[in-house]
Amino acid sequence: MSSQRFNIVLATAALAIAVAGPSFAGDPAPYAARAGVSLADDAAHAWAPDAALVYVENDEHLSSDGQAVRWGYLYYSASLDATRGYSIRDDEIVVAEDLGLTFEAPPLSPGWIDSGRALAAAEEQVGRKLREKGTDVSLATMLLIRGAFLSGKPDMTTWLVVYEAPDAPSTFVVVDAHSGDVRRTWRG
Repeated sequence: MSSQRFNIVLATAALAIAVAGPSFAGDPAPYAARAGVSLADDAAHAWAPDAALVYVENDEHLSSDGQAVRWGYLYYSASLDATRGYSIRDDEIVVAEDLGLTFEAPPLSPGWIDSGRALAAAEEQVGRKLREKGTDVSLATMLLIRGAFLSGKPDMTTWLVVYEAPDAPSTFVVVDAHSGDVRRTWRG
C-alpha cells in the first residue's frame, strides 16, 4: 500500500472515530427492566427468603426503546418488616441498601410486560402526539408498581411513564402492566 493511500485510510478511520463519539469497551449496555430481575431476586432472597419485588424504576437515563444502563429494584420482607433496594448496572449490583422506611406495598403481579413494550404504548398514545403538537418532551422516568395509580383498580400492576417538558408541566401516563393498554394520563 502506498503511503498516500495509507494516510487516506488512516484519516478516514480517524474521522469515523471522531464522528462516532467516545465509546469504551467498559461502557455498560442499556437493558430492559426485566433483565435485572433475576439477579435482584437472588440477592433479595439471600437477604430475606420471603422478599417480594414491589417496585422497579430506572436509575439512569432511559433510551427511546425503554432501556437504561441501570435499574433499581425494591423488595419488601414481611418477616423482617423491612425494605431493601438493589441497583443493577452492567449485570452487577452496584447498590444494595436497607431503606430507613418501610415500603409495605403489595408484590408486583407476575407476568408484567417489560419496559420497552410499556414505553411503546405510552409513546403511541401520548408521547408522539405531544411532539406532533410541538411540545418538546423528553422521557424522564419509568416505574412499575402495584395498586398506586388507579383507585378503581387497586390490585393492578402498572407502569408509570413520565415525560418532562422545559416550559410545561410533566405528563404522566399509566400503562396496564399486563395488557399494555394506556389507562390514564394527566399533567401536573
